[in-house]
Amino acid sequence: MQFKDRVALVTGGGRGIGAETAKVLAAGGAAVAVTDMDLGPAQETAAEIRAAGGRAIGIACDVTSRGNVDAAFEQAVKEFGRLDILFACAGITRDNLLHKMTEDEWDAVVTTHLKGSFLSAQAAQRYMVAQNYGKIVLTSSTSALGNRGQANYSAVKAGIQGLTKTLAIELGAFGINVNAVAPGFIETRMTRATAERMGVDFEQMKAAAAKVIPLRRVGQPKDVAHVVAFLSSDQASYVSGQVIYIAGGPKA
Repeated sequence: MQFKDRVALVTGGGRGIGAETAKVLAAGGAAVAVTDMDLGPAQETAAEIRAAGGRAIGIACDVTSRGNVDAAFEQAVKEFGRLDILFACAGITRDNLLHKMTEDEWDAVVTTHLKGSFLSAQAAQRYMVAQNYGKIVLTSSTSALGNRGQANYSAVKAGIQGLTKTLAIELGAFGINVNAVAPGFIETRMTRATAERMGVDFEQMKAAAAKVIPLRRVGQPKDVAHVVAFLSSDQASYVSGQVIYIAGGPKA
């Protein structure tokens, strides 16, 4: 119960990596505010946590809206009394080659990932600075190193790494650790949707990816969730400003 008496808020917690992380944190004793663009998935994850004996609430939150973000954090603190952990996981993809990418595709990804992470971190630090304690984990990606058809996604994931390091510098004096995880190929609804968009069988896509991953398998949401849990724990109290690649090997 390393998170006993701790309160976490997870954005994008209705599905995939966010949902699995919310469950792992709850299993460790944390009360969890699960937020998602859609209320239904957030409530489903929260219900699973409660059914397993944990404490959780589901909250609808559009991370691109300051009003939505501030209201979600206020609701979480009102319900659980404090805020100790933020895992910012909300994200979308709008892949396209540069010459085909629209402004809407660019703006949607940049706003959701980069602005969403900024607004979430800004809201979280208000509570964390006051208590001189906090753990913030943002979500980057191996795509930060470049990926064909993802100029928008790669740009924001690289930006999140810069944001992580800057926030670690600014917030360290207030007892707040800020780190980022950078997943590689993780089997989620998002990667399945990518396969569908490309007209590729998802099982074949996973098999092809596994061949070039040193561990010879694609990742699962729990592979990311357990790293986030470590970074959110007091065991990682001297780790800050780091980007941890979770890709089954040293190469993205």
